[in-house]
Amino acid sequence: MYAIIEACGRQYKVSEGDVVFFEKLNEEVGKKVSFDKVVLLSNDDKVEVGNPYVANAKVDGKVVSQGRGKKIIVFKYKAKKNERRTLGHRQDYTKVEITSINGVSKAKTENKKAEVKEDAKAKETVNAKEDTQKKETKTTTKSKK
Repeated sequence: MYAIIEACGRQYKVSEGDVVFFEKLNEEVGKKVSFDKVVLLSNDDKVEVGNPYVANAKVDGKVVSQGRGKKIIVFKYKAKKNERRTLGHRQDYTKVEITSINGVSKAKTENKKAEVKEDAKAKETVNAKEDTQKKETKTTTKSKK
């Protein structure tokens, strides 16, 4: 089972047990985090795509650590002008372990609705048969008298 979630302006493909590096989240280490913006939910052979998000789907995770990434060197240079400029940047990140993917598939809910409708129809037909049998027994007992 996997899901594609939208967080921090990006989309991430996650499954249970994965460790994902998000941009800095304002959560403490050890706290639980939940992501409600699930774009796609896949369970075995069934794939559910949201419009724009899948309803009643949620991905839960646990903040493992906060940190800073590797330093990136930015070097600007203009030829023949003796112009050079060096900058560095370290991006903050939050390391999150995905603990669970919760989602109610539309197919499951539609199947349940269809089953409920079928059960109701079956009960109606059984009740109708019982009513006709009762009427027949009443008419036969009246005719015997």
